[in-house]
Amino acid sequence: MELNKKIIALSAVATLSFNAVADEELQDMSDPLAVYTQAGIGYTDKGLNLKVGQAYDTGNPVTMGMHVLELKGFMGEDLGWNGDARKGNDNSVDSFRYRHFGVDLTNGRGSQIDVNMNFQTYGMKDDYSRGETGTQGSASYSFIQALPKMGPVNLYPLAGVGVAFGDSFEADRAGDAQAQDRWDIHGTFYVVGMYGKLEITDKIWLNYNPMYLGTMSGSDFYKSNAFGLDNDTVFAHEAAISYQINPRSNIRYFANWTEHTDFADGDHRIEYNYQF
Repeated sequence: MELNKKIIALSAVATLSFNAVADEELQDMSDPLAVYTQAGIGYTDKGLNLKVGQAYDTGNPVTMGMHVLELKGFMGEDLGWNGDARKGNDNSVDSFRYRHFGVDLTNGRGSQIDVNMNFQTYGMKDDYSRGETGTQGSASYSFIQALPKMGPVNLYPLAGVGVAFGDSFEADRAGDAQAQDRWDIHGTFYVVGMYGKLEITDKIWLNYNPMYLGTMSGSDFYKSNAFGLDNDTVFAHEAAISYQINPRSNIRYFANWTEHTDFADGDHRIEYNYQF
């Protein structure tokens, strides 16, 4: 599960600098929690991604907010490089992600609404070899807190809860997951993790964003198989290396994998971002 990410601006009290939306000064694009209007395009192993983000005035001088929408995996058959039909590569959009971020500038505490819809989810095992779960989605709400900066390191712990929904599915006698002709709410889950940044130079930085997810309630099948066949939890990893081309643009390489998926079999992308 891909979790990335340029989310919220946090106040100087939390040892991070920010500017109000109305301020014309550019934001620090290396800050994982910066708020600014932006656009990005990514080249991935499953095709192209497009991202747009819009910072807005909340009407409260001590809060800020931003909407971010991403379309993922289109032109995958023609441009994706993994060539794995089991992962559903075609030229249509594979998934979209919507995030809403808010921050209280008085205490450096943020909130995040994260909605994901996956239109091509094949299989319930690491090798994608069995069954088809159809269109699946999730929505979660999390709190994020900036910690004081420690030399070149910034840490932002996160905790939240969410709900999984989509095409109903069940396992047949062979253990394959087959989509049913209806939607339902499968169950609920929790997520705890962290966004992390390590500054290498004023133009190069690393991010590591580990997340641990587990089921809380729902159908027996969901609680036992939410994160792969016979897996009710998952430890997910996201790592990135970034280069700031100029104050308005950067280029970034991301890798996403889990304890159930090798690094080489995870999701990989190169992304260009521009700040307006």
